[in-house]
Amino acid sequence: MILLSIIAAILPMLIYLFFLWKFDKNEPEPIKFVLYHFIYGATVAIILGLVGSKILSFPLNLLFSEEINILLKTIMIAPIVEELAKASLLFKTISNKNIDNLTDGLIYGGAIGLGFGMTENFFYFIAFGDSLTTLIPIIIMRTLFSAVMHTISTATVGGMMSLAKFSSENKFSVSTIFGILIAIFIHFTWNFSVSYSTTFFIGIVFMLFIITIFILTFYFSLKFENKIIRKELVNEIPTNLLLQLTSSKRFKKGWFLKPFQNKFIELTIKLAFRKHEVEISEGNNELYIVEIESLREQISELIEKHNNKSE
Repeated sequence: MILLSIIAAILPMLIYLFFLWKFDKNEPEPIKFVLYHFIYGATVAIILGLVGSKILSFPLNLLFSEEINILLKTIMIAPIVEELAKASLLFKTISNKNIDNLTDGLIYGGAIGLGFGMTENFFYFIAFGDSLTTLIPIIIMRTLFSAVMHTISTATVGGMMSLAKFSSENKFSVSTIFGILIAIFIHFTWNFSVSYSTTFFIGIVFMLFIITIFILTFYFSLKFENKIIRKELVNEIPTNLLLQLTSSKRFKKGWFLKPFQNKFIELTIKLAFRKHEVEISEGNNELYIVEIESLREQISELIEKHNNKSE
């Protein structure tokens, strides 16, 4: 059972992580950085969650019976402590240049949640899966819903942080707190609903609704990014190249000088996002302005090589 529990805990989360990473078609995140967040969620966030739960649960042990304690830990303490534990890394990495739009925040937050869900799933599989008959339903339920709940809740925090990254400190703080409160609400609602047989079906419907919202948010985030790319690059690169860059044929070979096509895509998209960040920034953006000029020079050189080869 232990081997099956290990495989069932790790494999689905890695598959989820791969698709989460691949969803970002415009500016794929460094896979090592995404894995770092995944591992953090699977280790450090789990430890912080366990320690925090122990500390906050101590007074409850003195006041209530064991049955009530278990319920309170599940529906009150776990959502608060675990969401704060998972979000802890985001407070550090939000300043990283890799996180520069809503999609990035969703990916890094989601990666932490997937790591956390993986380790928590393993604990549950070992604790309650004493036979194949009991283990299979637990694997299905926790893989399809509980781990996904952790993913979406922390992705929400990452998304809210990234949306306000270039705003004032006050707006960033409000957005972050709001994101954490939403994450706690999602976590609380799921834990509460599955604690009772009479509300179990409501929990399933709730999670299906939240998953749908998450997918739609991801979709519209990518659509918005495409608008940013078209707007910011309209006066930066030739129209024919811009049309290719913002079309579904972006990754097909042949429309740009072969050795430099991927580099051209990377640099132009980064330029578009950096220009947008300067526009919406309410703070010091001198470093971004310097980077923009460097990107323009590199792109200009690539376009010149492409034009010379085409002649």
